[in-house]
Amino acid sequence: MAADTARPPGAFAPLRQKVFAVLWVATIVGNIGTFVRDVASSWLVTDLSAAPAAVALIQAASTFPIFLLAIPAGVLSDILDRRKFLIVIQLILATASISLLTLSATGLQSITSLVAFTFIGGIGAALMAPTWQAIVPELVTKADVKGAIALNSLGINISRAIGPALGGVLLATFGAAVTYGVDVISYVFVIAALLWWRRPANSEDALSERFFGAFRAGLRYAKSSRELHVVLVRAAVFFAFSSAVWALLPLVARNLLGGTAGFYGVLLGAVGAGAIGGAFLMPMLRARFDVDGLMLLAAIAAAAVMAGLSLAPPQWVAIVLLLLLGAGWITALTTLNGTAQSVLPNWVRGRSLAIYLTVFNGAMTAGSLAWGTIAEALGISATLLAAAAGLLVVGLVFHRLKLPKGEADLVPSNHWPEPLTAGAVENDRGPVLITVEYRVDAADRAAFLAALDTFSSERRRDGAYGWGVTEDAADPEIFLEWFFVESWAEHLRQHRRISKADADLQAEVRKFHKGEDPPTVRHLLAADRR
Repeated sequence: MAADTARPPGAFAPLRQKVFAVLWVATIVGNIGTFVRDVASSWLVTDLSAAPAAVALIQAASTFPIFLLAIPAGVLSDILDRRKFLIVIQLILATASISLLTLSATGLQSITSLVAFTFIGGIGAALMAPTWQAIVPELVTKADVKGAIALNSLGINISRAIGPALGGVLLATFGAAVTYGVDVISYVFVIAALLWWRRPANSEDALSERFFGAFRAGLRYAKSSRELHVVLVRAAVFFAFSSAVWALLPLVARNLLGGTAGFYGVLLGAVGAGAIGGAFLMPMLRARFDVDGLMLLAAIAAAAVMAGLSLAPPQWVAIVLLLLLGAGWITALTTLNGTAQSVLPNWVRGRSLAIYLTVFNGAMTAGSLAWGTIAEALGISATLLAAAAGLLVVGLVFHRLKLPKGEADLVPSNHWPEPLTAGAVENDRGPVLITVEYRVDAADRAAFLAALDTFSSERRRDGAYGWGVTEDAADPEIFLEWFFVESWAEHLRQHRRISKADADLQAEVRKFHKGEDPPTVRHLLAADRR
């Protein structure tokens, strides 16, 4: 298998930049608090109900809001002040944890309240995730962006290694109220770091996008990007089957392995420790496997873990299995996320990553509910075996659907000239019909149309909502490419969005045009009837 390039040197260089270092540490503290809270909620629900469906409902409640809200959150991250947005989210999450603390201290906690406040926590995670990813380029130099993204992944897994184990110990020693109180304290650190960060105010731009326009543009891009489609399909099938182990792990710890809340925390901590180890092994793995090989390896590891847990092994064996799960999980996450990042241009990165998060959490939510229901009928062990077999099968089948290489140059080319107009055009005027007239030799007809059809995906990704090509009935050498854009401002944004890779595709089309003059471009506006 062809190998990815190894991790470049200087991966910890972003920590030399003070703002990034402070926020990185704050996010680790905040994520530790979140894992502490989640361990308490997941374990408390087993005290209130032994039904697998009830336990799985907690997992679903944490991921379903991300499925619902990740895309709108991605849009908001592009149009709001990100620092203030994050502070508001932290305050909402702190309020939810204070409510959980109060209910536990007064003995009023119930499955309904646990699910409700877990759902609110999921809403906060949905709103926050795209924004945290989007601020990275603001905190570090361009050369350090990749290193900062890798450090963020490492930070999450440091939190995963510490938080669950800490949560289990706190829950077993001091009870749920104190455990939730630790989560509340973690928000104080994050809010303080965000208040300390003096983020420059957003600059005014006449072409700044508004919510609904940005929402539509993001969906249009995702609809027209086949490379993104492949990533989404591969993510959906992997997480739908692997979600079984997450949905049923509290019951595995208690019923199959005879563990306590502390042992459940140790198991989750083992996942985090395994993920950290997997992160350090990734350069070596990438040197031997391409991205498709890494995904197959992750599927085999997760399937082996589920099959092993179904046999109710000794507790120490279960811990070793969860270490392997962590390594496989981080391999899949970094491979899919890195591939998605590599095929997305900056202007739509937040929104498209939000779509990826929607698919990821939708698969986790649906999978959790499905596996919980199946466990009601078949039992925990049989369900884990079924999920393991299914994951192994889909891992082998979808190995044929190759992930994109992500080698295209997506930096804006800025090679389109400004449109010529008789006078000033209002930005909200539209729709706009753009036509491009080519003259092509009859011998080149088939090759030209094939190249133009390939280039049409770029038109749609960057803002066109309709595209077509027609030929002149009187002169078969004349072809007219046309596409609609919803407003004049959106077409001007197209000029900013076209990448160097897209410019190469356009050059492939234009080489078939004959004549000294370039193809004739016209911009036709909806008639002004005032």
